[in-house]
Amino acid sequence: MSNTFINSQWRPRALLACHLLAALLLLSWLWQPTRDLWDGLDLWLFQLLNDPVHAAGLWAKVWAIGSMRPVDLGVGVVMLAVMLKADLVFQGHQVRRALFAFLTALLALLLLRVGFAELVKVMGWQRPSASLVVEGSARLTELFPDWEERWDMKDSASRSFPGDHASVLLIWALFMSFFARNWRLLLVWAIAVIGMLPRLVAGAHWGSDAFVGGVFLSLLALAWSCYTPLGYRASEWLEKVTLPLTSRLAKLPLLGRMSIVSGR
Repeated sequence: MSNTFINSQWRPRALLACHLLAALLLLSWLWQPTRDLWDGLDLWLFQLLNDPVHAAGLWAKVWAIGSMRPVDLGVGVVMLAVMLKADLVFQGHQVRRALFAFLTALLALLLLRVGFAELVKVMGWQRPSASLVVEGSARLTELFPDWEERWDMKDSASRSFPGDHASVLLIWALFMSFFARNWRLLLVWAIAVIGMLPRLVAGAHWGSDAFVGGVFLSLLALAWSCYTPLGYRASEWLEKVTLPLTSRLAKLPLLGRMSIVSGR
């Protein structure tokens, strides 16, 4: 890969394709005949994942831990580590620019999420999570009340669409998929899927919250940050703005060896 591994040109066909795919996906969720299919998939997936939780055994404990807020931070650290580890996905001199480009994509996602949330509200597309709708669903907060009190577990939401948590994992995985190859690509998607599973097992989100709402937002954010010069220009600007700081940090014994600081 060269120093211009991040797209610096408009790619109108790819930009249009992402918008069309996102629109078709959302329409498939809104059009009643295909919405029935999505609803059936949602219920099947939730029952498949949630029913074993009733036993309160190892399966329940694993996902109860996964539903804790601090674990979300841990997953974020893992994602960041994969991105910043030199020669894992990116070469050392690419790490900093890749991080800045991804932060641009993440900012685009957050801005789109704000606008889409208003549209969902106005159009009446919002709905409660699976754990609040499906009768007899297993609630992790009820099975492990002490853990809930201490660690703030997430197993329900009055407004579950779209899946915010899933959209962040998906935009990271899609962005990394431009560059990761072979087992590294499998690693990226394994992290994303494992990161999404706790919310699905606990019923905090329906499957389509992630597979429709999350993918919809991720595709649009990816399109505008990666198929236009936005990501390239933003990473270039951030590189210049942070250069005085990284130049100073590069002189420190330990920090100076990190690719994100040294740029090599």
